[in-house]
Amino acid sequence: MTVACAGAALSWSGEEGGRPRVNDTRAGVSYAVPEGWHHDPAADRQLLGAFSSRISRAYGTTPAEDATVLTGAAGRPVPGAELRRAAEGAARSNAAFFFPDAAPTLTESRRTELGGCPAHTVALDVPHHGGTARLELTVVAGDHPAFLLALASDAADTRVLADVHAVEASVALGSRAS
Repeated sequence: MTVACAGAALSWSGEEGGRPRVNDTRAGVSYAVPEGWHHDPAADRQLLGAFSSRISRAYGTTPAEDATVLTGAAGRPVPGAELRRAAEGAARSNAAFFFPDAAPTLTESRRTELGGCPAHTVALDVPHHGGTARLELTVVAGDHPAFLLALASDAADTRVLADVHAVEASVALGSRAS
């Protein structure tokens, strides 16, 4: 079940360390695509309404390396004082959606910055197919909040988590498409 996302302008723009960037004007973010990851702009139009862009591990990887990063505009402005509560609530809500039969465990909740703006990152480990998956959500505070949601099928895969953190570090915030 998918809903098309109208109005998302996505393009490759520039390079970061030789890597292409996704420019998601609907969410107001751009970010570098790690080596071995793939972005399909046509598939972005098929995402559920809350999400406006997606990158994933390249085709042909083993299931243990399966990972996705999604971005989108947060539903409402998030004041800095409410950032932790909003991020933790949104992370649990996403865990219930993506892993409906599993009980997530909070493994990390920390203040950070995304694109130079105050943000909060929450990591949940979730039992999944006999292993442990990781859901990591970063919510940006401000008048035009955005989020970055990472899903990894193996919470212990340090390479995937390093890629996710590299995506977070590469985020630039900009204006949204109207």
